[in-house]
Formats: sequence, structure tokens, C-alpha cells
Amino acid sequence: MSAGVLQTLERTYSLRMQDAEVKHRWCELVVKHKHSAAYKDVEDFLIDNQAMGVYLYGELMVHEDSRQQALARRCFSLTQEHMDPAALSVVSEMIL
Repeated sequence: MSAGVLQTLERTYSLRMQDAEVKHRWCELVVKHKHSAAYKDVEDFLIDNQAMGVYLYGELMVHEDSRQQALARRCFSLTQEHMDPAALSVVSEMIL
């Protein structure tokens, strides 16, 4: 999906203003298509929705994209002290 299509989707459906389920799906698209203009949305989601973010951490790391991996590590460093122990364990294995 092109950056233009992703931008149109975000504007048309106000994806940043939707519930956590919709935001999660938006973040999956951002990561999958390496839409760096919306990486802040992914960061915000990982910080604000830690329990739902575990899968996104995996997606950020699996693509072996240095910018995405840096994003995952930055978010993890900001949230690890407040994470659920089970999520912390899973994410730390992916990140480290």
C-alpha cells in the first residue's frame, strides 16, 4: 500500500481518534508498509496500550528494519517499568 493510500485512509476514517482495536489495526498497516510518517502513531499506541502492543513489538522486530527496531526499543525502554510481568518477559525476549 502506498503512503498516499495510507494517508487517505487515516484522514478519511480519523484513525488516530478511534478505539484501541482500530488503532491497533492502523499500526499494523503502518508497520507492514513501513509508513514512517505514522511511526509516532505506533509509538503512542505502544505506550498507551501496552497489553495490546505485544504483537506489534514482534512485527517491528521481525522485518529487520533498523528504524522499526529502534522504535520498538525506544518504546520498550519507556514502558518496561510499568509493563505486566508476562508482557515484559515476552517483549524483552523479542527486543533483546
